[in-house]
Amino acid sequence: MQTIKNLFERQTAKFIIDRAISKVKANPEDGMMDLLSYAEKLHVFQDATFESAKKIIQDPQNKWTRLAKSLICDTHPNVLRMNLLNAGYQAGLYGSKIQREIRKKLNTNVPWTILFDPTSACNLKCVGCWAAEYGHQLNLSYAEMDNLITQGKEIGTYFYLLTGGEPLTRKRDILKLAEKHHQCAFHIFTNGTLIDEEFCKEVQRLGNLTFALSLEGFEDENDLRRGQGVFQRVSHSMELMKEYGLIFGAAICYTSANYKTVTSDEFLEYIIEKGARLAWYFHYMPVGVDAEPKLMLNPAQRETMIRRIRYLRSEKGNHPISLIDFQNDGQFINGCIAGGKDYLHINANGDVEPCVFIHYSTANIRTHTLKEALAQPLFMAYRARQPFNSNHFRPCPMLENPEILRKMVKESGAKSTDLIQEESVEHLCSKCDLYAAQWKNKSEELWEIYGNHTETEDFMKKIS
Repeated sequence: MQTIKNLFERQTAKFIIDRAISKVKANPEDGMMDLLSYAEKLHVFQDATFESAKKIIQDPQNKWTRLAKSLICDTHPNVLRMNLLNAGYQAGLYGSKIQREIRKKLNTNVPWTILFDPTSACNLKCVGCWAAEYGHQLNLSYAEMDNLITQGKEIGTYFYLLTGGEPLTRKRDILKLAEKHHQCAFHIFTNGTLIDEEFCKEVQRLGNLTFALSLEGFEDENDLRRGQGVFQRVSHSMELMKEYGLIFGAAICYTSANYKTVTSDEFLEYIIEKGARLAWYFHYMPVGVDAEPKLMLNPAQRETMIRRIRYLRSEKGNHPISLIDFQNDGQFINGCIAGGKDYLHINANGDVEPCVFIHYSTANIRTHTLKEALAQPLFMAYRARQPFNSNHFRPCPMLENPEILRKMVKESGAKSTDLIQEESVEHLCSKCDLYAAQWKNKSEELWEIYGNHTETEDFMKKIS
């Protein structure tokens, strides 16, 4: 239930955002400073971070200034307004306060974001994708998704990630959810092939949806796995979304075969030109009975990936795009964020899992409330052990610390929730044992370089 204070603060935020958007077009620096000053008044930044951000804005050639200006000027005003309001104010400030209170009250983890699968259905059949093997029979009903989000708002969760299957096979229900829960932000991971002009118009009208389109390289590499013609269809979708002023980026699974291509200057320049503002990088995980461990990176390849992404984020990188390396950015979020610490996953069967890559659970939204699911033994085991390693280049209880996932699943009595074929925790972790052992020494070397920074300026010098 919204409070009068929340309504007043949201309306104030809307007024300031609208004024800043208008001002940016006349004077970009002044408009961005308005937004920054408002965020500072709400104590979003520490003093040092605020001063650093001010310096960036005052430099028109800085890549982050260029990205911010482009985002503000090229995004449709309603899309920009709703995402700043919902992801910034509602989820980032208002929701976070509620979550802190609920964590103390329930003595459980409470997620900042929830990832859920509206469906197991997909219009593609990508090689090696577990979702492609689920079949088309599993769906969360509209009522179940609506109830999930309603429960989520009660604990302060206003940011929702959607994946699948292909979530846009349920685009009507998704738009209906976004309209009803208009104070929530929705970020959709999609293969990008079902985006059309009618859909873009609706997203522009609603304003509170953003997207990450799956790409795994240029046409030959991408279509080898995803199917002939998919790259061109995704390219067309990006052009359409850019035309309608929508916010989107790329979702990239990097493997031993494509990690160089997807971090190349040419690839980044391509997706930026198409309108991408961000890119998610996901380390290949050997999930599923038939998963292929050889696609995991060896230590030298993963080191290259870490150094490359951090170089690209430094001033020397010079590409105006935000890059998120899900596996290698643990130091910025205190290791693993799963198990409800900051996020959890709900599959198309309703099983409440710690992570999209960890298919074990003892709770289902059809038989448990969200609060009950957060208190399930497996999630409490996560809470008791997080972070799983003091070296945040080894954050995952499966990939880098498989002995820990074995213990948690066995101690909690969690069952396999894999939708294709049950996979024992021993079978899953056995595919990670050698990887974890080989990565350990290299990760310690890298942690000595990157892991002990205290100031942003010192850190940027290290990664440049």
